Amino acid sequence: MPDPRKPRILIIDDDIGFRDLLRIHLSAAGYQVQVAEDGVVGGRALLEQAPDLIVSDVNMPFLDGFELLSLMRSDPATAAIPVILLSGRSDGDTMARAVGLGAADFLTKPVTHDQLLDSVQACLERSRGRSGPPDYGSTPPV
Repeated sequence: MPDPRKPRILIIDDDIGFRDLLRIHLSAAGYQVQVAEDGVVGGRALLEQAPDLIVSDVNMPFLDGFELLSLMRSDPATAAIPVILLSGRSDGDTMARAVGLGAADFLTKPVTHDQLLDSVQACLERSRGRSGPPDYGSTPPV
């Protein structure tokens, strides 16, 4: 049975290898982790049991990370859940769209172990009211 004191994180990414790598890192750090292979499956999982945080790829089939985040922000039941968006693109338009939709953070792939854990921890702390606004791009992409 999952430990209710451990934050629940939903990982949504269509790349099975990357998704598994994120799951391994976050599970080893003590988080409860659930995975989904695209935005549609992730949306269903989100509605079944709201996680404390979502880590989502931007570029996915069926429903991309931007579309999922937009739908979440328009629903009062999911609007406050922090979402970390991941993308292989770090151009200004992509980052501006993430900020405009209210992403808790934006990380450029590939993501290091430390970048992932630092972002997750900071976003969870902010969602609990312990810190200020997100600092996009505070860690240079690798």
